[in-house]
Amino acid sequence: MFRRRSDDASSATALAEQDDTTQSRDPQAPKGRPTPKRSEAEANRRTKVAVPKDRKEAAKQSRERIRAKREQERTALIAGDERYLPARDKGPVRRFARDYVDSRWSLAEFFLPYAVVVLVLSIVKVPALQLLSTLLFLLFLVLVVLDFLRLGLGLRKALAARFPGQNTRGVVPYALMRLLQMRRLRLPKPQVKRGERP
Repeated sequence: MFRRRSDDASSATALAEQDDTTQSRDPQAPKGRPTPKRSEAEANRRTKVAVPKDRKEAAKQSRERIRAKREQERTALIAGDERYLPARDKGPVRRFARDYVDSRWSLAEFFLPYAVVVLVLSIVKVPALQLLSTLLFLLFLVLVVLDFLRLGLGLRKALAARFPGQNTRGVVPYALMRLLQMRRLRLPKPQVKRGERP
């Protein structure tokens, strides 16, 4: 019970301890050089940041950073560059929804110009013309709602077939809001022609 361990047992435990120390070390650390001093490691970790002297300078730098980011996003929206698009427009699912909308003709994209025409006609002091413009506007509104339903159901089916198991929440309303805009004014710019398959 109080015997001394044999040399074999002590050498086996020493080997086990040595294996533990080699495994706990970072496997990607460079070999063959000494560990740097703490002051050297901290100096390497630090990055030099230009801290502004006062609040006005800090606010100016913040505004410039935000302006640069917005400009980058605006140019990405015009060019269709996926890397710098806003979070709302990023991803293959949103791109597919945009292409799905842009490849089709729709009554909804003419809704805003038609609404302006109806507004002008309603200002005219002819009661018959005002009534006619209101009835035509209501008819056009019903047709736009039916167009929304047709496109929304078709897009939902296409998304389920193209991206099974992926999160497609909010994509259909995103596409419908794009549908309301005139094709020329849509951002990101349309990447497909009418009639092309997305």
